[in-house]
Amino acid sequence: MKRPAILLIDDDRHLLEAMGDWLREQGYQLDTAGSYSAALAAIDKKAYDLALVDIRLGDGDGFDVLAHCRRTRPQTTVILITGYGTVETAVEAIRAGAFDLLTKPLIDEELEMSIQRALNQRRVLEENKQLKAQLDQRFGMENIIGHDVRMRRVFEVIDSVADTRATVLITGESGTGKSLIARAIHRRSSRRDKPFVEVACGALPETLLESELFGHVAGSFTGANYDKLGKFMQADEGTIFLDEIGTASPGMQVKLLRVLQELQFEQVGGGKTFEVDTRVILATNENLEQLVAQGRFRQDLYYRVNVINIELPSLRDRSSDISTLAQHFLEDVRAESGKPVRGFSEEALAVLERYRWPGNVRELQNVIERAVLLGKGEVIGLADLPPSLMASRPVNLEPVGTRTLKQALEGPERQIILEVLQGNGWNRNATADSLGINRTTLYKKMKRLGLEEYERQRLLAGSDR
Repeated sequence: MKRPAILLIDDDRHLLEAMGDWLREQGYQLDTAGSYSAALAAIDKKAYDLALVDIRLGDGDGFDVLAHCRRTRPQTTVILITGYGTVETAVEAIRAGAFDLLTKPLIDEELEMSIQRALNQRRVLEENKQLKAQLDQRFGMENIIGHDVRMRRVFEVIDSVADTRATVLITGESGTGKSLIARAIHRRSSRRDKPFVEVACGALPETLLESELFGHVAGSFTGANYDKLGKFMQADEGTIFLDEIGTASPGMQVKLLRVLQELQFEQVGGGKTFEVDTRVILATNENLEQLVAQGRFRQDLYYRVNVINIELPSLRDRSSDISTLAQHFLEDVRAESGKPVRGFSEEALAVLERYRWPGNVRELQNVIERAVLLGKGEVIGLADLPPSLMASRPVNLEPVGTRTLKQALEGPERQIILEVLQGNGWNRNATADSLGINRTTLYKKMKRLGLEEYERQRLLAGSDR
């Protein structure tokens, strides 16, 4: 472990030598400076973890050293030392940015305790910085995978609007990653160090949703035994993400319109008006324009939320990203589980790319997680994929215009036979009877449609388990 680097600054040569020897005995890397000018030269030359600075120096002042550190080496913690300690001096030192003020004569235990407290605080701050960087990576743009032209347009819009106060409406099918986009917008804004609060509007009835968003006062309804702080207040100076906004009731829509326009609201059962500085991001998988036409969504609220619209494409509309996403999810699961899986067979990738993905990116992530955790080999093959995906297995790679009717019907035929086989526990006799064909015809169809190979891989995987 790297030893902490300390700079000791004092114009008393005897104290400088004695304290310097003691600090070196404690295992610190130590440099000394006997004057104000020497201290500034040392600070400009090297980054220290901690500076111990006497306030009275022959050619300067310890407070000036502190100010220099704050300007040029903000990562250096400063402890001031004085022979004339007063409460006023201590208050001035803390206000100026010093970690502590120690009074001479110094007691070894007191000095060591102050140094350790300062270094521990520095360590915590550094860990928080690293954790924040990890969060930025997890929820920032770096974790949104996509090379498709439509996703690149989404990235451009995020960059353009992230650091504004504009309301953003994210639309797209379920599972396309709307929450991830909302977090990315927050992380790329000046509000990144403030709260990000997410509310699933469709998961709560209107009465509970109002309390969840705006809070309530004790006694406002049965079970309200205490005052509750709402999500809008929790997100003050930060971002609130309202998912499934299309499910909001007419009454809730009125309240949302007001808070979006004025950033003001009252708690349930309360008369006090609260005002917040909250950036609002909303999401829906419904067509709000159609809901307006049907009278189910207020037109004025629609115009208010639809300031900036980010429309996320479905996964089937960005099939060029499927292999990249699949490998990304594979690596995530491999890192967490330690499974020695390195990739996909060509046939498995072809199935993934042909499947329609009604559950979008979320469904793909779940499929890959299942395949990695249940698979036994280093490569994910057909047998590791759920049977529901197998109907998408390409049977013929010829262009559509050159395919015969028989070839075009092979996909549905294969799916029907596969489902009946599974329903009969892969008993071929029972399957042939269920399909109303003889066993020889079934065997030929299974061979032609690749089901024999699929069964073989399934049995091999089963025997490994």
